[in-house]
Order: sequence, then structure tokens, then C-alpha cells
Amino acid sequence: MNLLTDEIDKLRLTINKVKKKHPFQLNAMVVLPDHSHALLTLPLDDNDYSMRWALIKAGFSRQLPKIDKITRSRKTRGERGIWQRRFWEHLIRDDSDYESHVDYIHYNPVKHLYVNAAVEWPYSTIHDYISQGMLSHDWGSGKDENSEMQFGERL
Repeated sequence: MNLLTDEIDKLRLTINKVKKKHPFQLNAMVVLPDHSHALLTLPLDDNDYSMRWALIKAGFSRQLPKIDKITRSRKTRGERGIWQRRFWEHLIRDDSDYESHVDYIHYNPVKHLYVNAAVEWPYSTIHDYISQGMLSHDWGSGKDENSEMQFGERL
């Protein structure tokens, strides 16, 4: 079972619930079967990224049946085996850094060999970027003008 993609509607619902109570802008996101990447912008007076992800993880997990095997360590901490304990947080430095991270997020399904072109992956904000004219339909497919570039790998 690929929980994140099989239960994508529950994940979307959870993200939107957290977003209403603890506002943020979801700038880019990709959800793969076993992990996700996201770029968020928080309100100016708020830098609690960790709390938002904790709420998303917990809210999503509570909606799923408890069929996963839980290690003793996770059971002691009240955790399920769905999510990694850690995550990587990065403060965007400038426009170039922002663009690199968006590219990395959108190219991730190709990097992990789920698809041949980024647009083929349904669980990605790349579709929003394409519909808004910010990226071409063949971006990240090896058919665009940037095909020699390793998308986002310069992070």
C-alpha cells in the first residue's frame, strides 16, 4: 500500500484544515508513494514550520486504519510507522534558491523513476505552474531547453 498517494484526498483535506487554522502558502509540493516535498511560505510573524508538519502528519495518520506495524520505540512515543521522525527545513535565501527548490520538488518523481516527465505525475503542483504559464508542458522531460540540467540537484 502506498499510503500517501492512495490516500491523497485525506492528505489534501488535512493540509487544508491545518492551513485554515495556521495559515501558510503552499508554493510547491509533490507527494510520492513514500515521501513528499513541499515549499511553504509562512506569515511574517510566524516561523513555526515544525508545528504545521506535526499537525499535518498527525491529522493524516488519525484518518487511517491502524494496520501498520509499530516498533516499540514508536509505540512508546505514541507514533505510527507512516512518517519519518525527521524532516529537512531550509530558509530560502533568494529568488535563485527559491527556483532551485521548486525545480527539485517538481522533478522529484522523475528522479525517483516513477515517470519519464514531471508532468506525468498527478500529485504535484507542477500542473498549477503549467496552467499559470510559469513552466512549459515539457519541462523536466528531457525535451525542453533545460534538458541538460539536473533539476534542483544544485541545492
